[in-house]
Amino acid sequence: MLINQDFTVDRTKYIGGSDIGAILGLSRFRTPLEVWMEKTGKEAKKLDSLPLRFGSFAEEFVASEYSRATGFELLHDESIYIHSAHSYMSAHIDRFVLSNALSNALGNKLEDDLGSQLSNNSPLPSTRILECKTANPFSSGDWGEVGSDQVPMSYLCQCIWYMAITGIDRADLAVLFGNSDFRIYEIARDQELEELVLAKASAFWNGYVLKDIPPPASNEADCQALFSKGDATKMAQATEETLELTKRLHAINGEMAVREEELSTIKQNIMSQMGEAEQLTYQGRTLATWKAPKPSFRLDSKRLELEHPELASNYKMPVQNSRRLVIKALSI
Repeated sequence: MLINQDFTVDRTKYIGGSDIGAILGLSRFRTPLEVWMEKTGKEAKKLDSLPLRFGSFAEEFVASEYSRATGFELLHDESIYIHSAHSYMSAHIDRFVLSNALSNALGNKLEDDLGSQLSNNSPLPSTRILECKTANPFSSGDWGEVGSDQVPMSYLCQCIWYMAITGIDRADLAVLFGNSDFRIYEIARDQELEELVLAKASAFWNGYVLKDIPPPASNEADCQALFSKGDATKMAQATEETLELTKRLHAINGEMAVREEELSTIKQNIMSQMGEAEQLTYQGRTLATWKAPKPSFRLDSKRLELEHPELASNYKMPVQNSRRLVIKALSI
């Protein structure tokens, strides 16, 4: 295991713990193609959302709650760790967990001693890794019993990744659901699973990133990103399998049209019963509401162009629309 205290993170050069779940197709937030586009420099999306910002903000609190619950001392080391055999595999550890005895023995020289041992490839003075998470309370069903290793697969792979790079045999995953449910899960090192994860990561890096070959698309958004520009001079020849898929698509669209008509009929029935009432109840419980939302305001662009064309033209900008797939029905 290698460490560089002055390491500057360049996500295009390394696979990190937050990437591995997506590479394996286990992430709800990213696809393998999105990771590939980032690593090859084709598109570097800035991952920024309220849940992500809150998770980063709450990391210190989750760590402190873990320390309070277990009595263990924690080390916050922001260094980047590199796998000893694979220079493109990196890890940024939330916290290192130390036994109280070890913490007292190292004292104020904790970080210096840690860096020294790492520089000499000595064993880490840590009993386990701590990974801190926040989660939506409604997602608690995705997690198993407290203390078990039954956590979402993307998080499990992230912990496996960190243990493989650091050589530490245990990872604790502390998660805060909302603001009232705090849990700790325990994940032991599994060499067989670890080898499988590393092999998949190596195949992704060597087969896709280094060769600049995109992995298969996982959804429609991937297809739009991969083939964002069309070429009017090109024509693709459909296979028999593709022809059958277009027929199936038309059949599904027909079924959806029937369902939408049925939904509309049901809504009309309910609306007719409610009339001017804004609430529909049954035995004291609300079944439906029919209310006008608060008024919103939008720019009347047509009127602006009509009355002030010179002003409107100053604020026009071209918009590149996504390609639209249209399936034709063939009589065969």
